[in-house]
Formats: sequence, structure tokens, C-alpha cells
Amino acid sequence: MDNRIRTVAVKAFTTAGLGLVIWVLSESGAPVEQVRTGALRESPVVATPRVAQDTGSTRTSQGASQDYIVQAASVEAAQRAVLGAGGTITGELGIISGVSARLDSTQRTAISRMGQVRVFADAPVRISGDVLETHYARLTGASAMHSGGVDGTGVTVAVIDTGLWKKSATQYTPAQKERILAQYDVLRARTDKSYASSALNDQYRSDIDDQNGHGTHITSVLASSHLTPNGKRQGVAPGVNLVAVRAFDATGAGRYSDVISAIQWVVGNRQKYRIRVLNLSFSGVPQSFYWEDPLNQAVMAAWRDGIVVVAAAGNMGPHGMSIGTPGNVPYVITVGAMTDNYTPFNQKDDRLAAFSSTGPTIEGFVKPEVVAPGGHMLAWMPPHAELAQSHPKFVHPEAEYFTMSGTSQAAATVSGLVALMLQVNPTVSPDTIKCRLMAGARPAVAANGSLAYSVFQQGAGLVDAGASVYSTVTGCANRGLSVRDDLAGLRHFGGPANRDQAGTYYLMDVRNGINYGALAGDGYTWSNGYTWSNGYTWSNGYTWSNGSLWSNGYTWSNGYTWSNGFLWSNGYLWSSGAPWSDVKVSGNRMALTSGFIGTPVVGSHWVAQE
Repeated sequence: MDNRIRTVAVKAFTTAGLGLVIWVLSESGAPVEQVRTGALRESPVVATPRVAQDTGSTRTSQGASQDYIVQAASVEAAQRAVLGAGGTITGELGIISGVSARLDSTQRTAISRMGQVRVFADAPVRISGDVLETHYARLTGASAMHSGGVDGTGVTVAVIDTGLWKKSATQYTPAQKERILAQYDVLRARTDKSYASSALNDQYRSDIDDQNGHGTHITSVLASSHLTPNGKRQGVAPGVNLVAVRAFDATGAGRYSDVISAIQWVVGNRQKYRIRVLNLSFSGVPQSFYWEDPLNQAVMAAWRDGIVVVAAAGNMGPHGMSIGTPGNVPYVITVGAMTDNYTPFNQKDDRLAAFSSTGPTIEGFVKPEVVAPGGHMLAWMPPHAELAQSHPKFVHPEAEYFTMSGTSQAAATVSGLVALMLQVNPTVSPDTIKCRLMAGARPAVAANGSLAYSVFQQGAGLVDAGASVYSTVTGCANRGLSVRDDLAGLRHFGGPANRDQAGTYYLMDVRNGINYGALAGDGYTWSNGYTWSNGYTWSNGYTWSNGSLWSNGYTWSNGYTWSNGFLWSNGYLWSSGAPWSDVKVSGNRMALTSGFIGTPVVGSHWVAQE
């Protein structure tokens, strides 16, 4: 069989020099039920916009305006297009060279005929007392770092979520220093045009309450400074500074453009607040290549500008190719979840959480990079929050705590670890942080010393604070990739993963553009099986047989047709059951990655904690 990689023409997306691009934000009508990331588990929600064809007909009457994202070669070009068609500009999205706008069907049709146009859906977006003992800081080695003075002091982490309840555990550092540097409400800014200027004049200090609870829970895992009865800090990075950005409402719902606006605000204020880490605890089902998704474009811009982005893998596991967006962005740190199996002091029965999404991505990248505690996570939650009110069973009877499971909490854990790394080495790049985090991780191994899970399930393994904080390794992550070229539309990239006709995932041995077959090594193949009832030990002495070659990337030369004849990318049938180039406009749905799972048809239902 010919082992050379053939190519199939795939039209790469670029904003430079290309015609106008439109992303549909929402359609009238009731939104479909969605979910989140934590022991609330998320439903299969559409996370990236779908391509729509202009059929000459419209779904709404001329007078019914809808929200859109209009993307062009520049913000100014997008503005001219909207105003020229008689539409109303509702916001500027400079991070993706676009604007949000209100257009009726006639205006939308007029703009779509100005050049090469794509229309994408983007309706609702959702998020997948006493001081109590928590275990995630100890399980990841962070508690030992605290004892040595490494607690994230001086590092600012931005959390885009449902807001933040100003509990003392999140409001103050261990030194009792106020550490919430800014709060910004994207939802209010969208409806109140005077808010942005007034918030700026107030230095973004106005309190934004968390009516949902997800954002507070995530931030508590990351940063709670309260001492437990055993003298340990609850959070992974109790000394960090915080920036809270609200992009989801009391029900956990938001819009695609809200999240993009939130990322844009974080990038625009990164120097003012010295933001080094961005936590994204939400996920959805990809509906396009990673580089075409406008949210992913914003995420890549943040990485390019020096912000370490940590994203939840999603709660759609355990089967392969279930990584959500924006966790499917190859550059960022995507985090899966493990559970201590309710025995936090016995690591021999730890296991991968059954809900944790697994790779590879549709472009062939190995995801997640690492896993972290995400099962039955105990953290602060306002008693008035929607989650606490809706699920009282998981509210602690003696305090303002809530128990949730999901990759949202796992992502928050890793964001805290990244803050510890940056406190010790403040000048290192996002790529180096990713490299050292993976190099220091401990994979799960069986009794015979072999890997308990493939790289597509656990990545490099369970994060280890001590090994990563003091690592000096460089150059082992994002090799062969260029985020600047990606954003400019000059090159896009694919990873080393493949799948044979029997459905087995494997890693290719690619050298000088030639695929020499499967890469030999323990854990480099996976037949999509999963034994989640067993427990395994996380080994700190495991040696990868081929280093970290599985983290490499390759130029996407107009699309891959893998050498074994399996059509991996171009023509792949997305979850809608139709080739992505033929998908019609429909509502885009995202979710916070905590606690719920379901389908857009039957809604969401509560699942057991892990």
C-alpha cells in the first residue's frame, strides 16, 4: 500500500484579502436545552457555527431582525458592509476583524452577495459556613508547592464564566490582600451602551454577582485561599490575582459573540491587569475545522499574544473524537478529567472519568494534553445560585459548598497549576508552559507497567505541580505549528493521529512528509474501548518510547487523505449527518462543562458524581 500522504483540495479560510464572512448569531424561537462542564455534565451542544448556503429564500420575514457576526478583511470593511446594507452595528469584534450586527433578511441577503460569504449559526451559549477539606491541591502536588511559598502570587488569571460571588475565599489572598483586580459584564455591555465607559471609569471594580454558580465554583477550585482543618489551602493557586468576566447568564446561557467579546476584552486588558492565564470551562461539538471557527480564532489570538489558554476537553466521553471546541484548538492546553474514586488517600484505585472527552481531533491532533481531578469536586457556591437551588442534594448541609464533576473543574485545576509555574518562571512563553506541564505529567499505568489508557484518552497523564514548576524542558509542545500563520490564513495544520478502516486510532510515523505507518509505542493505538471500573496508579517514572512525538503538528497541505484510504478530513460527516460544506443555518449551542448531559431533543438530566 502506498504510504505517502496524498492531498485533497480543501479551501483554507483566511480573513486577509478574502471576501466578506457572516456568522449567524441566533434565530428567533425558543433555544434548545443545553448543558455545562463539572458533576454537572454537558449535553451534545453545537459549539461552532455551521456553513450555510444562500438558497435565495429566508427563514424570517423582512422585518424580523436577527443577530449576526459580520467578518471581513478588517473591522472597517465589516462596518461599511453592515451600514451599506442598512443594518445596525451592535458591537465591534476586532479580535476576529468583524462586528456584531442586527440585520433583517433583506439586509443579510444584500451583504451575502457582496463577495465570498459564509453564514453560521450562533444562538444560545451555555456553560458544560465551615471551611471544608478539599483534595485536588494535594492530588496534583500543589499543596506541597504552597508550603514552599509557591501559591500563584503575582500572577493574574482571567475566568470567563457566569460571574463571581465575592466570598472571602475568592476575594482575598492568604496574605489578606484584595485580589479581584477587575470584573467585566459582557451581557450588560451588550444591552447597555453606557456600561463600558462607566465600568472603565470605575476601573471595572463594580461587583458582578454569580446568579448561576458555575463561575464561583470554578474560581474556588482554582484559587480558594481558605485554610482547611489540616492547615492546607483549599484552592490550587490561593495567591493568584483574579479577573472575572461574565459571558453567561443565570441559567448558564449566552451567545457566541458574548464569549468572543469576553476574550477580546481579556486580550485588550492583558497588560493593564498582567493577565497571563485564561480559563475556559465550556465546550461544544465542533462543526468546522478548528481554524474556521470564530471563537477559536479569538482563542488563538489570545495564545499568540502571550496568554496561556486552558480549556475543558468536554464531557462527551468516553468514546473517541469527542473533544469539544475550543479545546480542539491545537495550541491550547486541553484538560480531561480523572477521579480519585472517593478514596483521595489511595491513588491505586484512581481512574479516568467516564464522561471525560477524548481525542483525537478531526484534524488529527492528540487531545487532551493532560488530565486533572474533575470528579465530585467540592467548592464554594452561593446559596442563591441557580445550580444550588435546582440541585439541593449536592449542596453541603453545613456550609456554602456544592459538589460537581466535569472537565470544567479539571481545567480550573490546571489553570491554577499554570499560575504556580508562572510565579516561578514569569518570562516563559505559553508554548513552554504547555511543554513543561506535559513533561511533568504522570500517566496511568497498569500493574505490569504498561499504560492503562492511550494518549488519546489521558494525554501525557495526571498533572504534577512539582515536576512541572521546576522543569527546564523546552521545545516539546506545538512543534511544527505557527499560530501567527494560522491566524493570517497562510497555513493551517494537522496532527499525527489517524484511524484505520477498523476504527482503531493510531499515531503515524511521519518523516519528511512521508507516512511510514503506525508509530511504535505503548499507548499509541486505541480501539475505542474503555474499562472505567478499574483503578490504576499514576506513575512518575514512565518513559515514553518515542518522547513526545505525538504532540507534533504538520502543515495542512490543502487537506489530508490518509495513506490507508480512510478519508479523515475533507468530506467528514459532522454530527448533523451532512458534509460540513452543505450544512444549513441552525442554532449554535454551547455549554459549560459541568454536570449535565443530554441531547437538544430530550434536554438535560442529572448524572451521578464520579
